[in-house]
Amino acid sequence: MASTSPQDLGTQASHREPHSQFALLRQRRFLPFFLVQSLGAFNDNVYRQAIIGLLFWLGVSDAEKTLYTNLAPALFILPYFLFSATAGQIAEKLEKSRLIRITTTMEIAVMSIAAVGFLVQSMPLLLVALFGTGLQSALFGPVKYSILPSVLKPEELTGGNGLVEMGTSISILCGMIVGGLIFKLAGEHGPIAAASAIVALAILGNYVSRKIPHVDAGAPELKVHWNPIPESRRVLGLVKKQLAVRNSVLGVSWFWFVGTVLTAQLPTYARINLGGDETLYLFAFVLFSIGTGVGSLLCEKLSARTVEIGLVPLGAFGMSAFLFDLYFARTGAAPVVGVGVREFLEGPGGWRIAADLTLIGLFSGFFLVPLFALIQSRTPKQEISRVISGLNIQNAFFIVMAAVIGIALQRSEIVLGDLRIPLPGLSIPQVFLCLAIANTLIALWIFSIVPEFLMRFLSWVLVRTMYRLKLHGIERHVPDEGPALIVCNHVSYMDALILAASIPRPVRFVMYYKIFNIPVMRWIFRTGKAIPIAGAKEDPEVMRRAFDEVDAALADGQIVGIFPEGGLTRDGEIATFKRGVEKILERRPVPVVPMALKNMWTSMWSRRDGRLKQMRVPRRFRAHVEVAADAPLDGKIANAELLEAKVRALRGDAA
Repeated sequence: MASTSPQDLGTQASHREPHSQFALLRQRRFLPFFLVQSLGAFNDNVYRQAIIGLLFWLGVSDAEKTLYTNLAPALFILPYFLFSATAGQIAEKLEKSRLIRITTTMEIAVMSIAAVGFLVQSMPLLLVALFGTGLQSALFGPVKYSILPSVLKPEELTGGNGLVEMGTSISILCGMIVGGLIFKLAGEHGPIAAASAIVALAILGNYVSRKIPHVDAGAPELKVHWNPIPESRRVLGLVKKQLAVRNSVLGVSWFWFVGTVLTAQLPTYARINLGGDETLYLFAFVLFSIGTGVGSLLCEKLSARTVEIGLVPLGAFGMSAFLFDLYFARTGAAPVVGVGVREFLEGPGGWRIAADLTLIGLFSGFFLVPLFALIQSRTPKQEISRVISGLNIQNAFFIVMAAVIGIALQRSEIVLGDLRIPLPGLSIPQVFLCLAIANTLIALWIFSIVPEFLMRFLSWVLVRTMYRLKLHGIERHVPDEGPALIVCNHVSYMDALILAASIPRPVRFVMYYKIFNIPVMRWIFRTGKAIPIAGAKEDPEVMRRAFDEVDAALADGQIVGIFPEGGLTRDGEIATFKRGVEKILERRPVPVVPMALKNMWTSMWSRRDGRLKQMRVPRRFRAHVEVAADAPLDGKIANAELLEAKVRALRGDAA
């Protein structure tokens, strides 16, 4: 059986895994944490918007408003630079539910200081508290994402991250709305209302955090080093250990860059280019936030409950496409001013702009969620909190750079004494155009140095276009961690891609070297780290290297997939399994998971009517294909005959 985490705590009513991410919202291992992080994001934004509301309520000068509104983001982001490395170590060392209770208790203290600031109308005190909320968020950040791999199975990671990103997007949006309305609705009681709201939300978050089950520390023996500079370098070094993880972290940070540049322009864009006021700005932000939330939720459906990084290129190029269209939808000022939401939508290009903003958010969700899932699935559990802290440091840097570049692009010059430095002086639509170009170039660069992203995208498109997969027992029987050998019948040239799309963990496939060398497919197989093998009479050196590479992969705790028939079936029936599987298990007796493919014999990629060079046009797209798995067998007792019998039985069961 697949291993289960102790955090399940009997929350599942049966052994049947839920097939929807929303089922996680009924389980104690996930729901309290989800509510805590959503409440935290909501409260932070209520507080930050309430500060702006207080400035208008007090009637301070425009110069003071500008000072405070520029100082506030800097105070909030500064703790991420100063304390993220320390936070990552603490999150690694402490039991995770305890740390979340500590951070929510800290939130009560910080919001109590902020409440006093509202009551006495002291901006310095409110800014001190704002620094405190940044510190609390920096401490919470590493545990927010490192807890998910501990409480979720690999096939749940994409859905769980999708829910978290959706909850964060909606909480930020609702927090901005509520915080912006407090002083308008409460009138002269605005300070009391703001103080009461932020403290009450902090207390509620702490109460819910006490419902989070025990989650073991990742590295309880870790010694915490308090000097932030060398520790920041150390955690950033951990980020770079694996190329795919490093570039996933880069991708997440780039998302924050794009999101910061885009959302920072929306208030002025709504006024100048859309002809509206703060209501229209809020509407634009709502569209982007809802799009991000929906895109995040759709990731599980599109990925079929695997960590499908093939969605990342789809998200990246989708973001670029609609950023380009946002520029062309309206390149100049609004034709009329003073319009509301309805008048804007009824005006020229209104629905097009609304669709662009929504779809930029939607594809952002496709881009972001698989990256987080990959970081969590590929990083050792004893390092993941520190890797997330390194991610937070890099995110903070990209956010600051986005703010600086966004401002610089729109200024015509900078004056330093007698020196005048010319700048582009771009309009906001032109900033969107630059962002679209930059996003395309950065995406192409990332995918060129980590071709696994593009390979998974192409295989995802191919498999999802041609087939509808129905899975039997994959979640129950493929181990969540540790080495395992997958054995399956071999029907078509697509078998490895179909199995890879069905199994939540990455699989190293052993395949006949002539199949491995098929043009175009060779690039996909090589990028997917497939292992080519030849017969002993064909090329004994290739065969020896293959067995050595299989053993090394299993020793490293990976999953290896083999087709023991030694070639594609010529008549649709399962051929006798060869003894190579026994040779693998003699060297390393790992668990063996029997699997079977059904309905692939009629595929254009099989040998039903001849060889590959006589390929047929498929009878229809979206054909039904079934993939079944049985309980793992002990590698010490498994042999070719037993495994062949299991696969034959599975194929009959799948029918």
